[in-house]
Amino acid sequence: MTAARTVTEAIDKIGRQPYEYVRTELVEPDWRRFPGWSHVTENQWRDAQWQRVHCVKNLKQLRAVMGDLLDERFYDDLAADQEHLATMSMLLPPQMLNTIAPNGAAEGGDLTEAFLADPIRRYMLPVRSDRDLVWPSHPHSSRDSLHEAEMWVVEGLTHRYPTKVLAELLSTCPQYCGHCTRMDLVGNSTPQVDKHKLALRPVDRQEQMIDYLKRTPGVRDVVVSGGDVANVPWHQLESFLMRLLDIDTVRDIRLATKALAGLPQHWLQPKVVEGLERVARTAHRRGVNLAIHTHVNHAQSVTPLVAEAARTALDVGVRDVRNQGVLMRGVNATPEALLDLCFALQGEANILPYYFYMCDMIPNAEHWRVAVWEAQELQHAIMGDLPGYATPRIICDVPYVGKRWVHMVTEYDREHGISYWTKNYRTSIEDSDSEVLAKRYAYYDPIDTLSPSGQRFWRKAEM
Repeated sequence: MTAARTVTEAIDKIGRQPYEYVRTELVEPDWRRFPGWSHVTENQWRDAQWQRVHCVKNLKQLRAVMGDLLDERFYDDLAADQEHLATMSMLLPPQMLNTIAPNGAAEGGDLTEAFLADPIRRYMLPVRSDRDLVWPSHPHSSRDSLHEAEMWVVEGLTHRYPTKVLAELLSTCPQYCGHCTRMDLVGNSTPQVDKHKLALRPVDRQEQMIDYLKRTPGVRDVVVSGGDVANVPWHQLESFLMRLLDIDTVRDIRLATKALAGLPQHWLQPKVVEGLERVARTAHRRGVNLAIHTHVNHAQSVTPLVAEAARTALDVGVRDVRNQGVLMRGVNATPEALLDLCFALQGEANILPYYFYMCDMIPNAEHWRVAVWEAQELQHAIMGDLPGYATPRIICDVPYVGKRWVHMVTEYDREHGISYWTKNYRTSIEDSDSEVLAKRYAYYDPIDTLSPSGQRFWRKAEM
């Protein structure tokens, strides 16, 4: 047997894997395929203000973009969802809408069917027929499923973990995801959800946050979020970040922005790039780790513009750009979809795959959620293909507990879809609870993933 034949046979054997990696270069879908954008120039497309002005906020605007490409049945389905089930109002930047059905319909096919089947459409433009109409919500779902507002130490500042806080600077984003975990606060009210409102002026809210952090030296890690920090005027955001950097005990700052994927044009604006460089240099000089955390759920979202925005942030001194996706049925809940996304992020855009959260137990989200056992199987399936440091952890964010790797479950009742979890710290609302570290906290699988007897249990429980 020749050496060449031995190598060929070895390659053939290695190639027969459950997942086979093939490098795929990023492509920006051609926005001109949509009639409403047929005359949009590349300069316009790259302009952040053009993107914001031309966001799609309602059915009329969507029709203007799509022309006659979609059937009336799609618009009827979308309107029914907006009226009866949606917890988030419609808001899609052109960049995000352009990643839906990027290749159009299959030859001789129907674009409406391609649109309906598209993974990004499923969470950015949900329709009524997507939803589980038998169990649209779990009986234990809630508007603020993680109880973040309950743990506010000042308005918008959630102190959930011993050394970490979440600073919600505002309640808007450049785009609204149907599965948003902060659906009780973020975005416009819908017929189903009258949104809560932040009461303080932004300057007063930020002042109270800074004052709390100065008085609480045990906090070293600040996630600056909202909403999305891309909606904070840059001069205000830079001022807040510089004040954080003046607090000696703050050692990590993370900027949470889905806009890196949904509106990368924002992060490529000269004033933003220059300001980010000032903040990054100051962070480096003071020994503080500055990172950007974005939110990408499918490989289609990773385009050359997204890669350019991520690399620009790294070039000006941001230490890391990391991705925190959400695990959703019909979007990315297969090993192939997760690995395709991770390789696009890591290999083509310099974005580190970091976490995939199980979709939280908010109302009308059962069709997106996966069971704990399904998440465990997915974690097992993606091990070994990516570099270890770029292999994302799949996380269950357990109410009152926090982030837990899906294999950290203490006890699991598969029959009834109830998992039990423990924790090793107190939140800011549990100082006086001496038993908190001995408690078990429940999390619930989607009811439609249970056996017939398990589903009967929940039907009786609701009576």
